[in-house]
Amino acid sequence: MAEDTFDLVVIGSGPGGYVAAIRASQLGMKVAIVERDALGGVCLNWGCIPTKALLRTSEVYTNMKHAEAFGLKAENIGFDIEAVVKRSRQVAGKLSGGVGFLMKKHKITVLEGEGRLRKGKGATPDVVIKGKKGEQTVSAKHIILATGARARTIPAIGLEPDGKFIWTAKEAMVPDVMPKSLLVIGSGAIGIEFASFYNALGADVTVVEMLDRILPVEDKDISDFAQKSFKKQGMTIMTGSTVEGLEKGAKSVTAKIKGKNGKVTEVEAERVVLAIGIVGNTENLGLEDVGVKVDRGHIVINEWMETGVKGVYAIGDVCGPPWLAHKASHEGVICVEKIAGLEHVHPLETSLIPGCTYCQPQVASVGLTEEKAKEAGYKVKVGKFPFQGNGKAIALGEPEGLVKTIFDEKTGELLGAHMVGAEVTELIQGFGIAKTLEATEEDLFHTVFPHPTLSEMMHESVLDAYDRVMHI
Repeated sequence: MAEDTFDLVVIGSGPGGYVAAIRASQLGMKVAIVERDALGGVCLNWGCIPTKALLRTSEVYTNMKHAEAFGLKAENIGFDIEAVVKRSRQVAGKLSGGVGFLMKKHKITVLEGEGRLRKGKGATPDVVIKGKKGEQTVSAKHIILATGARARTIPAIGLEPDGKFIWTAKEAMVPDVMPKSLLVIGSGAIGIEFASFYNALGADVTVVEMLDRILPVEDKDISDFAQKSFKKQGMTIMTGSTVEGLEKGAKSVTAKIKGKNGKVTEVEAERVVLAIGIVGNTENLGLEDVGVKVDRGHIVINEWMETGVKGVYAIGDVCGPPWLAHKASHEGVICVEKIAGLEHVHPLETSLIPGCTYCQPQVASVGLTEEKAKEAGYKVKVGKFPFQGNGKAIALGEPEGLVKTIFDEKTGELLGAHMVGAEVTELIQGFGIAKTLEATEEDLFHTVFPHPTLSEMMHESVLDAYDRVMHI
């Protein structure tokens, strides 16, 4: 017999799991959440939040080095990497504590330990929690798996963290030393953010990308702009290249890299960051025992996050791309509201999910790229506006950037918006709202944008798509 019974048990307390638990509590359910480590999961403790703290440090440091451009004096500029890391960890710790407060506020039972599904006497599997105090079994009408994901590795060619020279994102967040040289393998959001951070603090950074351009999920104009900016900052970018193997020495790692022409070159670096994708945490959950299907490292679900096993659902990174915290949170809410039988619950539309990369310059997007829109059969109208035409950007000393919008020529529907430049990770939500509300070009024409703001560039980009741009 189960020792306790709940309406819902959530395994994993990341931004998908804890948000699902809170929403369920709001709807009157008796809820428990299972966590084997710190509340908040990878995002709060080892992902989104602490990396942004690091990147804020590098941004401030960069601005300090250019103090004279603002009429300021700043001499003997430097940094203490130990203090930088300490601040990042303090930020993560504060937010993890905040999740604990939210669990208490919503009367959610926190069960410490590793959760595993096991067939029980009921229709829904039991959850066995193995923790420091032993083993506990609980039952629930519904179970949500929100166990997240981890960095992908390829041990066969040496692409595996060793805790010293070869890092995943987790090790890169708490460096023991500031490396003089860094090799980043993979140029998605994670790879580029670490490349940007370490480059800003003075490391000699090389980025290797298998595809023909960096940030490959972004619109080509945006990734091309970002690549030029990174090269200008001193990064070495190797696209169309693959790492054939890594060889560790006494103080560094030598990578054999095969380029576009088939030629293999060697790159030596003090540290290596692996950013070649992630795989879902599906192991040791008892999935095979209860019949939950896994495909290529991710749990298979339908549009309501159902796994195919009665009463068992999955949300977030463990289910596959896009691997974004805000996607996981939204899935958690949808899943719980569907369980509760609420009316007007809609499946998640992935084209409405913004993506952000917090490098310097920042990158943000929502919806279809120009290439994808054309592949989908749309005849498009495209607008572009440069940061150098915006008064606020110039006043900030941030004149490098681009806003691009894509519309369906036939209906005026906003298909996609793509940005690179200062604070675009904040600006993108304006286009996110526009897409959710199914805004057309006319709606955006008649929207009043305040002056002077960076957001004016969003308006100008829309106007440019219809040959009405004002300031270029």
